[in-house]
Amino acid sequence: MKLLEGKVVLVTGGSTGIGRAAAIGAAQHGADVAINYVSSDDKAQSCIAEIEALGQKGLAVKGDVALPETATDFVARAVEKFGRVDVMVSNAGICPFQRLSRHAGRDGRNGTFRVNLHGAYFMVQAAANQMVKQGDGGAIVAVSSISALVGGEFQTHYTPTKAGVHSLMQSAAIALGKHGIRGNSVLPGTILTEINKDDLADEEKRKYMESRTPLGRLGQPEDLAGPIVFLASDMAAYVTGAALLVDGGMYVNLQ
Repeated sequence: MKLLEGKVVLVTGGSTGIGRAAAIGAAQHGADVAINYVSSDDKAQSCIAEIEALGQKGLAVKGDVALPETATDFVARAVEKFGRVDVMVSNAGICPFQRLSRHAGRDGRNGTFRVNLHGAYFMVQAAANQMVKQGDGGAIVAVSSISALVGGEFQTHYTPTKAGVHSLMQSAAIALGKHGIRGNSVLPGTILTEINKDDLADEEKRKYMESRTPLGRLGQPEDLAGPIVFLASDMAAYVTGAALLVDGGMYVNLQ
């Protein structure tokens, strides 16, 4: 059964990692897919090639999500090609590991807040405006993180942004419910992506993180595709304002 048959899905940060897996997963479930990406043209085009190989239409739009005009352009380009927007997956994010004492956020040089939180807000806003205009509902799924619920020594600039994304979806669910638009978030645990490949190159740390996970392994980007497709689909028609942990059980493993 294809859960997103005939729908148009937009994914930010769609050229690699979780975004790429979500984009291809949506296509596997019958959606036409537009991806936003910021740097790698080759990876973006290879993602579109995979989408088209599944018999679906694809579109890649380059742009920095930290800029509000990127969101309006992304949505406009998708509507121009596909005619509408049914689902927005706000996924783009960065996580440069830094000490609190050295973080440059106070003078604006660090982009973590702008990309992770402001970028999510701009994309949610642009997608919601289009969905309201269409008048027949929609779904927004934001990729938050287990870091919205727990802290990290080198993540003082990162965890607040992911908590903010989680909160954004709760408020969006309230604001947009009257329009039939649902807003939910997924909270990944430790997923093997480009965002943490350097940190997890330390074999001792990687083994420790695996030992903290009841399922005995770290996550792959594809582990998020199913939960995102579910929340985007009509199977989750009465689910809004929710946060789904996708962490292999790490969060509940107190021992």
